[in-house]
Amino acid sequence: MKKNLIIRISGQLGGTLFRQAARQRAEKLGLTGTARNQSNGELRIEVEGEEEALQTFQTWCQTGPEGTQVDHVEVMDGPLQEFDRFMEMR
Repeated sequence: MKKNLIIRISGQLGGTLFRQAARQRAEKLGLTGTARNQSNGELRIEVEGEEEALQTFQTWCQTGPEGTQVDHVEVMDGPLQEFDRFMEMR
């Protein structure tokens, strides 16, 4: 069953590095959604897909790509948006 998660990540995220890596990881897992850097420095990811793929993605978000340092990850359930792909937003 398809599900939506809203993930907020804070730390040393390397500008666009984490956002780009999140898109690539989501696409590999067959997930759709958005990743957007927030004005407070957080990265907000809204991601949809099957529960097993979402769990894998959520686990990856705890450490992120090489060159970044994750300090905090907050995950909440969100309403389905029916995204057709994963997009990096500015």
